[in-house]
Amino acid sequence: MIANSKRPLTARSVLASTLLGVDPPELPVAYLVHVAGLFGIGENRARVALSRMVASGEVTTDGSGSYRLVGRLLDRQDRQRVSRAGRSAVWTGSWHLAVVVATGSTAAERAARRTALAFARLAELREGVWTRPDNLEVRLDDPACAGVHTFVATPAGDPSELARRLWDLDGWAAGAAVLMDAMRDLPPRTPEDLADGFVLSAAVLRHLQADPLLPGRLLAPSWPGAELRTRYDAWDVRYRDLLARWSHGG
Repeated sequence: MIANSKRPLTARSVLASTLLGVDPPELPVAYLVHVAGLFGIGENRARVALSRMVASGEVTTDGSGSYRLVGRLLDRQDRQRVSRAGRSAVWTGSWHLAVVVATGSTAAERAARRTALAFARLAELREGVWTRPDNLEVRLDDPACAGVHTFVATPAGDPSELARRLWDLDGWAAGAAVLMDAMRDLPPRTPEDLADGFVLSAAVLRHLQADPLLPGRLLAPSWPGAELRTRYDAWDVRYRDLLARWSHGG
């Protein structure tokens, strides 16, 4: 069992994760209520949570009985899709460098900017200076990054050492090993597996989003990124099949 899998989930987190797991991210309310029931969340509580998500701009409904992701949750699904695919371009040896030049920012503005830079898979070299290898396109079109200027740079020292300093690569690899063990220990075979599988799936997707997607030359030969993705893809097919059969009473 993965850590914290017994922590109660909120209605919002269950509903958001359910919509994040489908493409296009739209589901009928009856199905969403059905999944929420796996976690002891009643219909009224689920519907109240959906109404609050509509009010906060996270989902929308056209009145036909279905809900669809919008706004920041839709952006999160896009990041999730990229993370799960794990694709990157050829590394030229150069690094993206993003420098914060804005002054007089509020605490909330600084926090939003840091979040946007982290979502772009940049790491903070020092306060106001963020960087990563150029094997990924870095798009800083979030309004929070209006005060950020970007450059191309080449580290003077060992880029592998710089990568290890910027990212906890050993910690990520260890977390991937735990998740792969959990997928072996929890094959989705019975309806009783559904709730635990739901939590495990969300944990894997969160972990993949924390993968910096570095060039292979900067990683250990045993880097488990590709293996985690392959195992999760196979596990997820079984889990989705079980979830579909359960939702139809099979």
